[in-house]
Amino acid sequence: MIKSFSKERYPNLYGKRILFVCRETYSKPLWFLARTLRETNEVAAFYIMSSESTYNKCYYNEHTIFEWREKLKDVKLYDVADICEEFVEGFKKAEDPSDLSYLQMIEREYTHYKYPGLQLMASQENTKHYHYRKYWPVTTDAENKYWLELNYKKVIRILDEFKPDLILDTDNAELQRTVLTEVAYKRGIPYATIEYSKYGFYKYPSFQNSYGIDPYFREFYEEAKSMNPSELAEEYSYIKDFREKSSIMNKEFAGSVTSQYERTPIIKSMKIMLGKWNYFWDQDHTAKNAKRKKLSGMLYAPTKPYLKYYFDVERIKHKLLVPNDYFENPVEGEKYVYMPLHLIPESSVFVKASFYVDELNLIEQVSKALPVGWKLYVKEHQAMLGERDLSFYKKAAELANVRVVQLNYYKDPKPWITKAEGVVTITGTAAYEAALMGKRSIVFGDVPFSMIDGITRIRSFEDLPQAIRAFGQVDNIHSAAAYIHAVKRAGNEVKIFYLMDEAEEIFAGRHEETEEFDRELETLLDFYEKGLENYNLWKARS
Repeated sequence: MIKSFSKERYPNLYGKRILFVCRETYSKPLWFLARTLRETNEVAAFYIMSSESTYNKCYYNEHTIFEWREKLKDVKLYDVADICEEFVEGFKKAEDPSDLSYLQMIEREYTHYKYPGLQLMASQENTKHYHYRKYWPVTTDAENKYWLELNYKKVIRILDEFKPDLILDTDNAELQRTVLTEVAYKRGIPYATIEYSKYGFYKYPSFQNSYGIDPYFREFYEEAKSMNPSELAEEYSYIKDFREKSSIMNKEFAGSVTSQYERTPIIKSMKIMLGKWNYFWDQDHTAKNAKRKKLSGMLYAPTKPYLKYYFDVERIKHKLLVPNDYFENPVEGEKYVYMPLHLIPESSVFVKASFYVDELNLIEQVSKALPVGWKLYVKEHQAMLGERDLSFYKKAAELANVRVVQLNYYKDPKPWITKAEGVVTITGTAAYEAALMGKRSIVFGDVPFSMIDGITRIRSFEDLPQAIRAFGQVDNIHSAAAYIHAVKRAGNEVKIFYLMDEAEEIFAGRHEETEEFDRELETLLDFYEKGLENYNLWKARS
């Protein structure tokens, strides 16, 4: 239990009307914050996932929305169950039940950050055309429009009724968050979520759902850049140590699939699939949710395609982590540009770089722009292994100057980056790591670290040849140090994945709530308080 919550320490979080935005695992730490904040605030939560909101209690939602329903009954709880029903009923009455005049109003009034087509990119359920998760169907234009309309109406109703002073979140994926961002901006309501800096465990609050770079954070960076090296001595020392390390993978990925380079034993893969079978048996039959899944493939992913898909993932993953016909080893001494791929769908791409989600197209464009004699080394993301269709690798390898390389040839990103002429990534960590090593890179989205000297933000494919020919070393240690200084000023070390995992253990009764857990919860509270203070100061100046 958080014991140090007070008006003196948390003036921006005290005596307010606070709306939490909740989705699956990311909602679990917020439950504990709500438990504390409800004592001195009016608190509400908004669950944004269709299945989570409407399914009967099962493994999937028993420790998310049902924890709020059953144990925080004095917290106002909103969900999307009503608009899910409205969506299904609408298509029983009309082939296209959407209201064009309302959608046109949305386009006029609620597109400060993104137009409707880009807003829809925030959810994998509306973007099947762009990813490989076969259990989601390709949606129709009518489905997309009507779902967008219903979500705007829902969000506006919630804000009209609850009238929050501020909105707190831990993620940026899903359409409802995109809608909330637009409506909150229009009404002047601060909406804080987590932006990943890539500097250790440090994160800072974004007040625009991590679209682009928050203006207040850009100011912090510019101010830090004007400081002299002695004032940034700590940051300079960190970067020099980083350049000497043999392993540079962020500790936040330790123990996750991102740091996995070895094959999963077959018996473990079998256990994984058995776990999924039990999970869906509980969901469909024990909890009697199977009938609901037949109402809408867009809202409720069907079970059989899901199980088949992940059976194939385990099978293909096992095949690709050893020498195979799809990946090849790097060639010693060959000049190459390093292009690590992303997990697709992933909010860091679909939300931050919505125009550049087609990675095969990006490979084709970069390959055209390479100098004669250079290769493009394309490396799969560990978390994507088995999820991408194998035809992708074959198609990429058809390009004469492209090698799709064995992802576990090295067990760390550093040698890939060190030996490369430069790095190309949509919005990935590799560009940040390259910058800290004084090497140039290219990104396709406005991620915060793209401000560091040597990272080029591409807005047209025609700019690629010139940007690639500028690859090489760059004297950017001061710029990189200024970025790290800005990150520390704006945010703090939030161990959000620890909080999510530990919250699940506590809810399941396997762990007791510890002082360490409560300290990390306080850190999350500090994160929001610090962000709101910085945001309010920036608003007062602007």
